[in-house]
Amino acid sequence: MTIPHDAPWRGVYTATALPFNDDLSVDFDAYGEHVRWQAQMGVDGVCPNGSLGEYQTLTPEERARVVEVAVQAGGDGFGVMPGVAAYGALEVSRWIEQAAQAGAQSVLLLPPNSYRADRDTVIAHYRAAAEVGLPVVAYNNPHDTKVDLSPELLAELRSEGLITAVKEFSGDVRRAYQIAELAPDLDLLIGADDVLLELGLAGAVGWIAGYTNALPATTTHLYALITSADATALGEALTIYRDLHSLLRWDSQTEFVQAIKLSMDIAGRKGGVCRPPRGPLPPEVQARIRRDTEAALAKGYH
Repeated sequence: MTIPHDAPWRGVYTATALPFNDDLSVDFDAYGEHVRWQAQMGVDGVCPNGSLGEYQTLTPEERARVVEVAVQAGGDGFGVMPGVAAYGALEVSRWIEQAAQAGAQSVLLLPPNSYRADRDTVIAHYRAAAEVGLPVVAYNNPHDTKVDLSPELLAELRSEGLITAVKEFSGDVRRAYQIAELAPDLDLLIGADDVLLELGLAGAVGWIAGYTNALPATTTHLYALITSADATALGEALTIYRDLHSLLRWDSQTEFVQAIKLSMDIAGRKGGVCRPPRGPLPPEVQARIRRDTEAALAKGYH
């Protein structure tokens, strides 16, 4: 299967944080406004119901409505790629069906992650997901799932036409070249903010981003510079990347949700509290994120 040039998972997609009210109910109005703002700031799409969106804490009704709000708020031409992770393939398929009915164009899917699934289990999981009909982007996060979608396994999934792209979150930038060798028609999407430069230069065609929640204009500009194939743009890209890297690396830390929400608050957006089990950050960590976010804002990054 040839991937079309205008594939609806390419470009910069924000893994959206989810705002809550004081009583920890979902603030759907604020979420819709956040998605609209992302679209206005030049982001290509959003990924609702990812880990940054705290999907594990949502009721089925809340999770479905988050997708519906994202589609409605984004409008025509704006991409929505919901996370559809679940315990097993039957539930995954139901979430893909819900995403399709809501108007999403693609979905983001982790491998089975309730135990260390073997090769055959992973392939069966993605076969069931692919049968629904929406394009499936695989999500490789071996740190949290304990299941590694190795370049060899990704090549198998691609050879069957089960996946169109992979969000690569292993942190090993060498994998970009292995994936290109073994599955040359599989789209590589940057999965962690702190390897944006490295994977962008290695041929990534998209970025599922965290810090676009707080600094969308600057981060989308940075992605454009890195992936432009223009050598003269790299000097500007390196300056921005170095300035922001102390923030971008939070995307690969356990506290990434709290960190990005705090930066959103400082930047004048509604980040706010998290649902349990995520609690407030220690004061010294909050102070560090505040210092680095304020420094970025003072340099005109937004």
